[in-house]
Amino acid sequence: MGSFGSGELIVVLVIVLLVFGGSQLPKLARNLGKAQKEFKDGLADGMAEGETADSAKTDD
Repeated sequence: MGSFGSGELIVVLVIVLLVFGGSQLPKLARNLGKAQKEFKDGLADGMAEGETADSAKTDD
């Protein structure tokens, strides 16, 4: 449970193709890649802020 098999993945891809159309898929993939990069950058910034806050607590 919780993982996609190859059959389910193909069905999802066909539905995405029908909804967005073939011409919109490259744009959609590009936007998803940018969103993923921004999310990872945000996590890294949050971790860095957390480390700074932890070091400030130990200095007291």
